[in-house]
Amino acid sequence: MRLGPAYGLMAAGFGLAACGPIPVEQAERQCYAQYAPKAPITGTAGMGITNEGFHSKMELDFNLGVTVQGDPSEAYNACVYRKSGRMPTRPLYSY
Repeated sequence: MRLGPAYGLMAAGFGLAACGPIPVEQAERQCYAQYAPKAPITGTAGMGITNEGFHSKMELDFNLGVTVQGDPSEAYNACVYRKSGRMPTRPLYSY
């Protein structure tokens, strides 16, 4: 019996099924993680010498923003549509 071609067709079918659309809720979660606003990087430092000698203080606050050019909401919508084949049920900034 020659089952090699049958197994090959079955494997190809499973491979194509994995490329199909995913549920819109799952796509929204994946795309939100990718395009959500990122928290700024912050920090504080200090130095000092007693008896009113040398004092120093430094504060650091970086807001690197998102890694997408243009409107993050549009990129989120396109991502959800690309993954699920449907438009998102919730906008990016409603989470």
